[in-house]
Amino acid sequence: MRAILLGFFLLSAISATAFAGTPGEVEIGGYLRDLKLQGFDGKTKKFSDFRGKPLIINVWASWCGPCRAEMGSLERLARRYSGKQFNVIGISTDDDGYAAAAFIKRSKVSFENFLDTNVLLENMLGANTIPLTILVDANGRVLEKASGAYEWDSPETVDAIAEIFHIKLKR
Repeated sequence: MRAILLGFFLLSAISATAFAGTPGEVEIGGYLRDLKLQGFDGKTKKFSDFRGKPLIINVWASWCGPCRAEMGSLERLARRYSGKQFNVIGISTDDDGYAAAAFIKRSKVSFENFLDTNVLLENMLGANTIPLTILVDANGRVLEKASGAYEWDSPETVDAIAEIFHIKLKR
């Protein structure tokens, strides 16, 4: 099953990069540029602040049905593993930051989220469709891109994440 899911991740990654072509996109194997991230809590960070542990970046918007549908599983994944063996963050592509902030509050999302106010992050990550989830190694290298909504806390997906990051995760 893990091979099938991993193959699905790879297929998603291939289709995401084959058709993406967003300006300045970092493709699989490339390194994220150290751009400024504007947090909904008013604080700013950079991607380098997350180095040292693998990182899962979810690109979403409050108006996106599939994004909303997968947010619960991302929250459960983050509560279980984020900060321990890897980190989970969200990047909202909402034009309306208030709508995104209201969704975060209403959904009780606890992992850090940032607002892409100038499409720079969206383009760098290759998010011409959302949801898009990017798996990044501890050094900032993009390992995989998965387009579409997933159950991120399912046993099969957790196994695939562990395999991609080359780490052991307890279920």
